[in-house]
Amino acid sequence: MGGPSRDRTRFAPSPSGLLHLGHAFAAITAHEAAAEHGFILRIEDLDSGRARAEFTAAIFEDLKWLGLTWELPVLSQSTRSDAYRAAVARLEQRGMIYPCFCTRRQIADELSRAAEAPHGEGLEAAIYPGTCRALTGAQREQRMAHGQPYALRLDSTKAAQACPELSFEECGQGPKGERGTMRADPLLFGDVVLARKNLPAAYHLAVVVDDAFQGVTRVTRGNDLFGSTHVQRTLQALLELPAPRYAHHRLILDEQGRKFSKREQALTLRCLRAAGVTPEQIRSRIGTASG
Repeated sequence: MGGPSRDRTRFAPSPSGLLHLGHAFAAITAHEAAAEHGFILRIEDLDSGRARAEFTAAIFEDLKWLGLTWELPVLSQSTRSDAYRAAVARLEQRGMIYPCFCTRRQIADELSRAAEAPHGEGLEAAIYPGTCRALTGAQREQRMAHGQPYALRLDSTKAAQACPELSFEECGQGPKGERGTMRADPLLFGDVVLARKNLPAAYHLAVVVDDAFQGVTRVTRGNDLFGSTHVQRTLQALLELPAPRYAHHRLILDEQGRKFSKREQALTLRCLRAAGVTPEQIRSRIGTASG
């Protein structure tokens, strides 16, 4: 039997600011990779402190102005708490997560000490050192009983043992030209945070659960997220979810060679539109095919 006749892709912005040229490139690239009716718009609004309804409305307006269409209804992550909690519970049953009581300051201090040691150079100095991984069950229960805040982290060591042969298919191009079947490393980012007391899921867990729920077969995104694929592929395996193909693409950079930020208001799509720039000129500037 052959594979699927079309890809389902998604563009998943966070409504914490206005879309800029980098977003336009990512959205158009994902849209062009999807067959008719295969493009999904998802609103990643889990961060209630930053997400704003007016930015969600602006996302819809800007994408329509660019000439993009998407499937309805649009999924918002803020409606998916039950699904994320179910995923956390499944990982907990498998012993793949643990509570971390470290504050950001404690983690920074620990990483600083590690970086000063001869063995602390490179990636290992930049990931969580696993301070709370060794706590006993009694110690964890005692801290929870006293109301000490905590996050839930992936036990990457156990994950690596459970998923010794893990790979993903890169059909775009990673930051170093990576393409084809890639070996996934569950240890790459260490014990990443998957949920917090006031947040049912952090980025990695939420996108994995939602991509599976929405039937995404091709994740098209910037190559600054290439490393994240290792974590997400690990979670897909642990949760027994289907693995989409990945197509990472180049980033659109400003005149200083930096990727665009929502803090840079001058080049938001809204400002460019107000200045009389057309969608065709946007496409020409960022180097995408005309709509």
